[in-house]
Amino acid sequence: MSSDSTFRTFLAIEIPKEILEQFERVQYRLGLSMTGVIRWARPGNTHLTLKFFGNITERDIRSITDALQAKAPALAPVRVAIGTLGVFPNLSRPRVLWMGVTEGMKELAALQGQVETALEAVGFTREERPFRAHLTLGRMKADRRIEGLEKAIEDHKGFAAGTFTATEMVLFRSDLKPTGPVYTPLATFRLGL
Repeated sequence: MSSDSTFRTFLAIEIPKEILEQFERVQYRLGLSMTGVIRWARPGNTHLTLKFFGNITERDIRSITDALQAKAPALAPVRVAIGTLGVFPNLSRPRVLWMGVTEGMKELAALQGQVETALEAVGFTREERPFRAHLTLGRMKADRRIEGLEKAIEDHKGFAAGTFTATEMVLFRSDLKPTGPVYTPLATFRLGL
């Protein structure tokens, strides 16, 4: 790798297998009635994104790694429950169908804020948009209202995919391929240790 090379990267929390199985079941059920309108996310690629860096250099990766290795031991693990469904930006023009965080959102937002502060100290720009933790189920193929989507979301009110304790953050490299993105872990940061 040359020092001029850039890598598409993001920081995320990995999701346990049991929750990913529920995620896949929801995709299957919804896919039966919404064939052809949603490009489904691969469950194996599902994660809670804390920060998207975009294309960065090896030097940037070292700066991120150093900053987070120093900060992570002071950050508390977070108990997270995953459930209910929703869309971004709205039902009239949905672009992303997601599974949300039903417990631990305040703690995840605090964790994400502390990560932003640590990274800002080494030269990274703070994300200005509010943090909205979610798992992307799929992306809409067209920017229009989708028949049955509102009912599907309503039918999943109170749905619980599972609960887990997030004990680490992972810095991933994302390589975009014709078959979808391939994520490679670059570094892992244990929380509270």
